[in-house]
Amino acid sequence: MATRKNTQTPARHAADSHDLIRVHGARVNNLKDVSIEIPKRRLTVFTGVSGSGKSSLVFDTIAAESQRLINETYSAFVQGFMPTLARPEVDVLDGLTTAIIVDQQRMGGDPRSTVGTATDANAMLRILFSRLGKPYIGSPKAFSFNVASISGAGAVTVERGGQTVKERRSFSITGGMCPRCEGRGSVTDLDLTQLYDDSKSLNDGALTVPGYKPGGWSYRLYSESGLYDADKPIRRYTKRELHDFLHREPVRMKIAGINMTYEGLVPRIQKSMLAKDRESMQPHIREFVDRAVTFTTCPDCDGTRLTEAARSSKIRKVSIADACAMQISDLAAWVDSLDEPSVAPLLATLHHTLESFVEIGLGYLSLDRPAGTLSGGEAQRVKMIRHLGSSLTDTTYVFDEPTTGLHPHDIQRMNGLLMRLRDKGNTVLVVEHKPETIAIADHVVDLGPGAGTAGGTVCFEGTVDGLRKGGTITGRHFDDRAALKGTVRKPTGVLPIRGAATHNLRDVDVDIPLGVLTVITGVAGSGKSSLIHGSIPAGEGVVSIDQAAIRGSRRSNPATYTGLLDPIRKAFAKAHGVKPALFSANSEGACPTCNGAGVVYTDLAMMAGVATTCEDCEGKRFQASVLDYHLGGRDISEALAMPVTEALEFFGAGEAATPAAHRILDRLADVGLGYVSLGQPLTTLSGGERQRLKLATHMSDKGGVYVLDEPTTGLHLADVEQLLGLLDRLVDSGKSVIVIEHHQAVMAHADWIVDLGPGAGHDGGRIVFEGTPADLVAARSTLTGEHLAAYVGG
Repeated sequence: MATRKNTQTPARHAADSHDLIRVHGARVNNLKDVSIEIPKRRLTVFTGVSGSGKSSLVFDTIAAESQRLINETYSAFVQGFMPTLARPEVDVLDGLTTAIIVDQQRMGGDPRSTVGTATDANAMLRILFSRLGKPYIGSPKAFSFNVASISGAGAVTVERGGQTVKERRSFSITGGMCPRCEGRGSVTDLDLTQLYDDSKSLNDGALTVPGYKPGGWSYRLYSESGLYDADKPIRRYTKRELHDFLHREPVRMKIAGINMTYEGLVPRIQKSMLAKDRESMQPHIREFVDRAVTFTTCPDCDGTRLTEAARSSKIRKVSIADACAMQISDLAAWVDSLDEPSVAPLLATLHHTLESFVEIGLGYLSLDRPAGTLSGGEAQRVKMIRHLGSSLTDTTYVFDEPTTGLHPHDIQRMNGLLMRLRDKGNTVLVVEHKPETIAIADHVVDLGPGAGTAGGTVCFEGTVDGLRKGGTITGRHFDDRAALKGTVRKPTGVLPIRGAATHNLRDVDVDIPLGVLTVITGVAGSGKSSLIHGSIPAGEGVVSIDQAAIRGSRRSNPATYTGLLDPIRKAFAKAHGVKPALFSANSEGACPTCNGAGVVYTDLAMMAGVATTCEDCEGKRFQASVLDYHLGGRDISEALAMPVTEALEFFGAGEAATPAAHRILDRLADVGLGYVSLGQPLTTLSGGERQRLKLATHMSDKGGVYVLDEPTTGLHLADVEQLLGLLDRLVDSGKSVIVIEHHQAVMAHADWIVDLGPGAGHDGGRIVFEGTPADLVAARSTLTGEHLAAYVGG
């Protein structure tokens, strides 16, 4: 008898059924009950206009819940040291895996943080030098510029065998920190001529420090101290008197009948002004600090931050300071040339880390580069380094616009890295606007249709081809290509730059045309920012809008940040004859129960804190009595709840007409923020929205030259068109606009292009093209020319 084969497929294992991340009923920020299913082990790109809810869905819902669930696996003791995360507003989140977030948060601006310390490359180098360096000077700590050398000795009391015994103990730690600059690489000097006028006496008002006015206590501390003659010009002081005036140690003494602590002017100013964060200073104090403080390279360590001993220990004539100063691509080659079996595993790991820098397009950096000077795109790629060689699989990698700050040439390389992470069996979620990256997606989620309250819904889910035909804003603009201009503007003059040599620039001479739209381009690391920010400092006549993050707490909003709240408060106050401070939720008008926050926070130690809407003000943030005052039929909380477009109408005519407020609102609408409400907390704005908010704030600055650093960051394809219109209006109003940019639409729209290159780091730093976009496309002589020609179909 013939046997029948069993043709049935084996039953699917239950464990294989979890191949989707399911989100149902997400309501974080502006999301409107969003429900989607995301395939695992695939590359999913989330797109949509700026402010449509992409980050709310990916970062604030999926990634946040994954991190919260992982944190809950630790003991309560450990959770006490971790950031507490609340559960996002969502009905069901199913199928989550461990999320690794690689965002665009700028790295801390701590002066001690460098590319090397942020990526562990320095830690490995220190071990390498402590093992192989000749002469031997100590443990890895001896090569760290964050560890100071200390020693001490003394008697200690110990209990031994029921008896108390005194023993003499001594200890010493050999660190690598330069004692002069304390590991910072630069020393600050005070310019004494900015502190006082030495031709005058103290009684004649010699001090020129802000806040030190004759008659005030800060002034009387010096003029009535009795340590020197207050009627004598400072330049005629003896050595002793000058020391007491400037550098005297703190001492208690009676001045004008009151016990006070006297100390020299220099240490007093260092403690009261220089110890503060520059950004938090009042504008007039910041100007004084900028004038009075000079930063110079530390003469003892020559800017290397290390002690002489650390610099004296070498491997093949290379010290650790030399290694950190090398371009990373060169350092990788040097490490590869070392053949020492005793440290083979260390050399292999270090070489892999350095090669990852090169692979990701950061081979032009050096390990001693301060982390605070990296752009948003560079910081994000530095964070990617540690994940590239990871053996983890089945994790979720979440990227926030990984192509930011990348030349089209570098975007292809980034796409390759994203696909490699996916091919190892990981789920890759990417928030992105660039069509080159959207094109490689296995699955696309398009949010919209608009921004803010007009967004927060899923407009499309599916393949890239489906998106093209889908009819959404992203689909319609997906194949948009800006055409080259038929005619370009003629310059009204030039801004000459001569001998620019900042960072990797090689004595560059270039004339930047004025009165036109000039675009500076080139691969990442070619020297664009060094050329513009290093040679055209922000100041008289120059308005510089860089990529630095906007500072602001949840109490800050577009109205407070742009200065819009001042004219609005004054208009309300004038209409009712009361104080303007009543109409500020951070001042006298604040609800006393929630202190003007609108919510009451309950801290639950290691558990997520609970925020409940304030019962007294119902989240309006103001006292009930303040809400009785109306202007144009609205109270202050209703005025702050209006979106910019509605407020523009409201403050433009009728009883509420406020020209000062109308001007600021006009600029906010100009940069495409018409949908943002005036009182929306800054912390809830997306990256692209913050960049445009900054642009709107600076558009009122007096200046003939505007310098913009990658203004298309975080902008949807549809918004780029609006930005080009804004740049045109700026130029047509008589301004000169210089844009550092990688976006081909902005290049094609330019009147003049300056292309740097040909490569990055020491392969760049030269001008490889100057001329019109049409000439660049025709010549195709540079990487930028090749990509721009392909973009415009030339």
